Amino acid sequence: MNVDLRHLRYFIAVADELHFSRAAERLGISQPPLSQQIRDLESMLGVRLLRRTNRRVELTDAGTAYLAAARDILGRVDDAAELALRASRGEIGELQVAFTRSTPLIERFSQAIHTFREAYPAVRLALVERNTLQQIEALLDGRQQVGLLRATALPAPLISHKIVDDPLVAVMRADHPLAKRGARGIRMRELADERFVTFNRAAGTGILDQFLAMCRNAGFTPRIAQEAGEASTMIGLVAAGFGVAVLPRALRHVRIDGVVYLAIDSPDAASELHLAHRRDDASALVKVFAATLLADGIRKS
Repeated sequence: MNVDLRHLRYFIAVADELHFSRAAERLGISQPPLSQQIRDLESMLGVRLLRRTNRRVELTDAGTAYLAAARDILGRVDDAAELALRASRGEIGELQVAFTRSTPLIERFSQAIHTFREAYPAVRLALVERNTLQQIEALLDGRQQVGLLRATALPAPLISHKIVDDPLVAVMRADHPLAKRGARGIRMRELADERFVTFNRAAGTGILDQFLAMCRNAGFTPRIAQEAGEASTMIGLVAAGFGVAVLPRALRHVRIDGVVYLAIDSPDAASELHLAHRRDDASALVKVFAATLLADGIRKS
């Protein structure tokens, strides 16, 4: 048996019209080929689907049953085609996205994600929190498709796009002499004699390397008094008097009594947040997600 979709469409047209000439006109073909296709279909099935007389065409019981099944089959085919088309446009599916702990604190981040979900409601975002090093590993081994991470050197298979500058601030006790500057901020070289609380290497964040570079650019080597793996821990250690920390401004939402956040007046006092993915990833989902965040998301921190 070699029934194809054309047979089903021809049969449905005749069943709908109950008239071969009108069905042929609807299909845009002449009547003889249509009649032959119906005869071929009946021959392949081994049953009579239509009862023909000189005056009318009627469905047999077998024809009535076959019509329902034929409509269902064509409906499924059309649904499959629509699903394929939507998938090709990145409108459906699941996207694995990882982000660093401070990313949700960046202004407009939630708005960017909301914009994407409104535009692509059939896409499921599988979100997971990972530090920058963990994200690189997950991108390389395929456990995630997109990473929102701090700017860092990436291995050749990965590529990233800057989506926002997240300013860096000095975090210090409220009774620190420099804390009186308030909105005026401070310069990095004014911190040369301070003790610092920093991320440890195991934290897997690009902030540490950027902080060290800022100190070099300001002409000093920092005295590191204490290391920690979490930004909130660092802020707590600042409150306890262990030293000053340099962290993304987004973390000012972490409220601990006795701690202030001061702007740093320096062109390098900003942490770039990047959207990263595999260079060879041709997924439409990745493309539309990246386009949404780059165009409408969190560039205006």
